[in-house]
Amino acid sequence: MNSPAPTPTRVHYHKKARELELGYADGTEFRLPVEYLRVYSPSAEVRGHGRDTAVLQVGKKDVGLRDITQAGRYALKLHFDDGHDTGLYSWDYLHELATHHDAYWNDYLQRLREAGASREPLGIEIRQL
Repeated sequence: MNSPAPTPTRVHYHKKARELELGYADGTEFRLPVEYLRVYSPSAEVRGHGRDTAVLQVGKKDVGLRDITQAGRYALKLHFDDGHDTGLYSWDYLHELATHHDAYWNDYLQRLREAGASREPLGIEIRQL
């Protein structure tokens, strides 16, 4: 049985860079692009009920965060500025995303290519603050 992932001791959002930084007690740090977190949202809306029902997220290159809230002692809820705010990012899932970033990102880019889709936002972006 795998042991649970470590719990971050520090979470910081770098707004300009659009990156979520996770710091751990052992000194390990990860910076995860918000776009990456958005396209790998743990929500059923994105993941579906398995890989075959997952919804490929497109046009998320410029997505940022509006807010971050802690869910108990086990997860974060990320509130994206494109309106998406479902799904809880458990410490285990965030650690998995951080430690598998390159492989997961390359897989995402490959799926975009296969779909003839783009990371670029579609049309005119309209934000309400």
